[in-house]
Amino acid sequence: MKVIKFGGSSLASGKQIEKVFRIVMSDPERKVVVVSAPGKRFPDDQKVTDLLIECAELCLQNNNPKAKVDAIIARYSAIAEELSLADEIISEITEDLSRRLNSDRTKPERFMDCVKASGEDNHAKLVAAYFQSQGVDANYVNPGEAGLLVSDEPGNAQVLPESYDRLFALRKREGILIFPGFFGYSEEGEVFTFSRSGSDITGSILANGLKADLYENFTDVDAVYSVNPFIVERPKEIKELTYREMRELSYAGFTVLHDEALVPAFRAGIPVQIKNTNNPTAPGTKIVYERDNTNGPVIGIASDQGFCSIYVSKYLMNREIGFGRKLLSILEDYGLSYEHTPSGIDDVSVILRENQLDLEMENEIKWRIESELHADEVKVEHSLALIMVVGEGMRRNVGTMARASKALAKAKVNIEMINQGSSEVSMMFGVKEVDEKKAVNALYEEFFAAVTA
Repeated sequence: MKVIKFGGSSLASGKQIEKVFRIVMSDPERKVVVVSAPGKRFPDDQKVTDLLIECAELCLQNNNPKAKVDAIIARYSAIAEELSLADEIISEITEDLSRRLNSDRTKPERFMDCVKASGEDNHAKLVAAYFQSQGVDANYVNPGEAGLLVSDEPGNAQVLPESYDRLFALRKREGILIFPGFFGYSEEGEVFTFSRSGSDITGSILANGLKADLYENFTDVDAVYSVNPFIVERPKEIKELTYREMRELSYAGFTVLHDEALVPAFRAGIPVQIKNTNNPTAPGTKIVYERDNTNGPVIGIASDQGFCSIYVSKYLMNREIGFGRKLLSILEDYGLSYEHTPSGIDDVSVILRENQLDLEMENEIKWRIESELHADEVKVEHSLALIMVVGEGMRRNVGTMARASKALAKAKVNIEMINQGSSEVSMMFGVKEVDEKKAVNALYEEFFAAVTA
């Protein structure tokens, strides 16, 4: 059995859904289909999920959401018309959206989750209706009825362990199952969504629960590339990489797969295949538990902007018991999460997502570190980009860090910080955002250009 998931761009129009239908029907092992909400049809288009968020926000502000509701229904209607589906499906979607928008608003985050989840839920109903119109035994499956239980954390739901045993019962059902991604139900029966792009997570959970042989994730690219193709022209495709490598690359900026999506599949040892809906014969990229490291030390280079660092220096810091705990507890008081903490003998840097801080909070934190921890120096560096160099082969290869540092120096890129993961599968460089593209190109030239030349 295979679980197969399609992203928003793969389901954005009737023409795309016809492609999805042909892909699913071409392999009898594809029994469970996970769908996203309709994505963009063209660059300036809006995703249905974004329209739903705007709609919910208008409701919470006691403003009339009619224009947004009409836009949402128009998207589904256009798809249904392309596929020659009966009007009943649009009536069902309209009634469902109306019910959600008129539900309890006293808990805004829960209301938002309920409305957001309708994108995937209603699209799964539409896709199931199309499969049925083609004479196929296919049925929409409600996640709550199927047993996908999650924690009651709006926008960041976590699957509950008992879900996996419950979901296994889906194997007994006949025909093709059309399952909405992105959300589950709490034990009290309320809807809660995973983090954004969470349909990837749903697919991975189902693959685990159903003990599938393969989890296929269809998107709009032929494969995972060794580097962002918007930074490096025609980069090398990755044919195979490990869960750990993909997790590191996803975290650091690769958007092909949600960075949390691999966990359920990883725990069950189920391989993941990345494929292209618009070019399904392309081999794609396979994500596995282990692979042969025959391609050199580095498999991929990822980068992401929007970081800052809080640099703290104090003489004899290394001898002070509890310094790190006290520092992080100050950040915890402000609800801040950190990304990395590279350190020396007398100094430490805490890397944060910049959008968590405002100027007032930044000044308060600096003052508290200086006054409570008696730091010699505290400064905040803004507008940083993190570049992650990833590869299982680095664990058995001498000199990878030296090669990377030399390449950046040659490109005249100043390194703000360096941090190597304890797993030795990744190394991170912090550079100024203005140097991000230059740095990525220099590293790609060092580790890939010579190999492919």
